[in-house]
Amino acid sequence: MQTAIGLCGLSVLAYVLRFIARTILLKIVPRLAQNLPAGWLLTSLRERVLRRLSQVVPSLVFQVGVFAVPHLGKTLTNIIHNVAVACTVLAVGRVVMAVLDSIEEHNREAILQASQTRSIKSYVQLGQLLTMIVMGIIMIGALIDRSPLILLSGLGAMSAVLMLVFKDTILSFTAGVQLAGNDMLHVGDWLQMDQVGADGMVVDMALNTVKIRNWDNTITTIPTWRLMSESFKNWRGMSESGGRRIKRSILIDNATVRFLSDSEVQELSHIALLKPYLDSKTREIDHFNDDFAQKAPDMAHEVVNLRKLTNLGTFRAYVNAYLKAHPRLRQDMLMMARMMESTTNGTPLEIYAFTSTTALQEYEMIQGDIFDHLMAILPEFGLHAFQNPSGNDVKVGLRQNEVGVLSL
Repeated sequence: MQTAIGLCGLSVLAYVLRFIARTILLKIVPRLAQNLPAGWLLTSLRERVLRRLSQVVPSLVFQVGVFAVPHLGKTLTNIIHNVAVACTVLAVGRVVMAVLDSIEEHNREAILQASQTRSIKSYVQLGQLLTMIVMGIIMIGALIDRSPLILLSGLGAMSAVLMLVFKDTILSFTAGVQLAGNDMLHVGDWLQMDQVGADGMVVDMALNTVKIRNWDNTITTIPTWRLMSESFKNWRGMSESGGRRIKRSILIDNATVRFLSDSEVQELSHIALLKPYLDSKTREIDHFNDDFAQKAPDMAHEVVNLRKLTNLGTFRAYVNAYLKAHPRLRQDMLMMARMMESTTNGTPLEIYAFTSTTALQEYEMIQGDIFDHLMAILPEFGLHAFQNPSGNDVKVGLRQNEVGVLSL
């Protein structure tokens, strides 16, 4: 009866002390913490952490007070004491896990406020994993009444098995450290990794995986170690620069490239963007042709010996002037219209410039407006875009041939 009364009294004492500790931790500590600067210490004093900390008290009461229970056998005393020690270790481990969760939540909130903040989720998960391993070893040692060092010495023989089991975890942690140390990837970065079908925003960086929300709202999960063993493209530099690159070509039909006549040059000089170029280029060409005529008057009548403006070169000059005058293009970044190597599909005229925004919708709108304008103004220079003949073109050609045969 004395033993039962002693155990019941110990249980009541444990409950009362737990209630007192919980009240102090949840009512008084938050008020004192209000004067602390925002940071990791304040984060570790959240309600969930304090609630779990109060749960350490009952096991401590049993761990110390079980020896004061009268007429309790030595064996039963040791069992209750060992179970209380294991419960204490479990409660302390849960407190550490709650602190790590609070730190990770604080880091996640900081990422939402500033995209340059690095994610520490992989470190938190590694800390939780180590906490569980240490907690499990100490609890097992307490329950079997043996030193945890004995268990650790036995783990040496299992190191090969543990290395095999935790191979991906070890590789992923090493990769995560390298990614964070070299500032290679943040939550919120636009990542493109074609070999795994990832093209979108990084939404989560954990110990073993990195989650990518693709532009079609699908989720691609990549093992963290693959980001170090394989190449990927991070578009963060584009976002930070404030300009998004336009690199697209117009295919010019080679059959439409020719010299411009004087009347065509006069007509094109009415284009405001093109007039400075035509005035300067015309004076330069006239000066060259006059000098050549004086040196070789008998050959000055041949067109091949004289310099003349071409419709393609004049169009290229117009494109450069148009890009420089465009209000939505970055004038401090590389900008040009360049001729590429001719192919069987015509001569590509490539536009290389940067928009003043990185937003996808605005970027596509600016790019579309530029190429709409250039495609529409091509006929003004006597040029045509190259296009493979369609079935309708073949049909029209056959009809024209039939009409010609019938007329003959």
